[in-house]
Amino acid sequence: MATADIFQQIFNTVFPLLMIVMIGFFYARARPTDMTIANRINMSVFIPALIFSVMASKDFNIQDYSELILAGAVVIIGSGIVAWPIARWLGYEFKTFVPPMMFNNSGNLGIPLMVLAFGESALPIAVVLFLTENLLHFTVGMYLLNPRTNLTNLLKMPIIIATALGVLWSLQGWQVPQAIGTGVDMLGQISIPLMLFALGVRMKDVDFGQWRIGVISGFLCPLSGVVMAYLYYWTVGIREEWFGYLLIFACLPPAVLNYMLAEVHQQEPQKVATIVLLGNLMALLCIPIVLYFVL
Repeated sequence: MATADIFQQIFNTVFPLLMIVMIGFFYARARPTDMTIANRINMSVFIPALIFSVMASKDFNIQDYSELILAGAVVIIGSGIVAWPIARWLGYEFKTFVPPMMFNNSGNLGIPLMVLAFGESALPIAVVLFLTENLLHFTVGMYLLNPRTNLTNLLKMPIIIATALGVLWSLQGWQVPQAIGTGVDMLGQISIPLMLFALGVRMKDVDFGQWRIGVISGFLCPLSGVVMAYLYYWTVGIREEWFGYLLIFACLPPAVLNYMLAEVHQQEPQKVATIVLLGNLMALLCIPIVLYFVL
C-alpha cells in the first residue's frame, strides 16, 4: 500500500471517531449533560446486545480465538507489571496509577477503531478483546482496588450474562430466528456511537491541575502495552494477521471505567479522572502512529 493511501486510511479511521467524540464534547460544553442514565442503559442493554449478536452469529466460534484471548490477557497483566515499579519510583499510589495502565478503552475506542481500520470482519476480534479486558477488569481490577470485593456479583451483570449466552449459542451452533436477530443487531449498533459520544462528554471534565500524572500515564499506557505485545509476539508467537489487532488493542488509552470504579472506592478519583481523560486525548497522537505501522 502506498504511503498516501496509508495516510488516507488512517484519516478515514481516526476522523469519524474524533468527530463523534468532539460532538459529545462541544454539546456538553453548550448544555449541561448527564450521561449517567444513557451509560447505564448502554452497559445494561446495547453493549450486551452487541456482544450476543456477534457471538451468536453462525460464523463465530469462541474456540477459534483462544490464542488471541491469551495474548490480550498477557498484554493487560504485563502492562500492570511494567507500571508497578514506575509507580513506586514516582511516588504514586499503586491503586491509583496501575489499574488504568492495565485496563484500556477497548470498548468506547477499541471496537469502532478496529472496525473502521479493518472493516466489519474485525468486529468479532474487537469484541473478543473487549470481553477479555472487561472480564479481567471486573475480577483482577476489582480485587486490586478492594481484595474483599464479592466477585459473585459478576454473575448478575448483563455483559456477563450476554457473554455466557453467546458462548452457549456458539458452542451449540444454534441460530437466532431472523426477526429476533435483526432486533438484537439494531440494539447492538446503538452502543458504539453512544460510547464515543459519552467519551466526548467526559472530556469536558479534564482537570489540568493534575496534568503531570496525566501526561506520564498518557505515554506509559500505550508504551507498556505495545512492549508487552511485542514480547508476547517474540517469545510465544501469535498468528501474523492477528498481531496487528493485538498492537492496536495494546496502544489503547485507559478505560473510562477506571474512573467510575475509583469514584466508588474513593481511590483518588480526581487523579484517576485526569489519567483517563488526558490519556484518551493523547491517544489521538499515538494511535495514528501505531495504525501506520500496522497498515
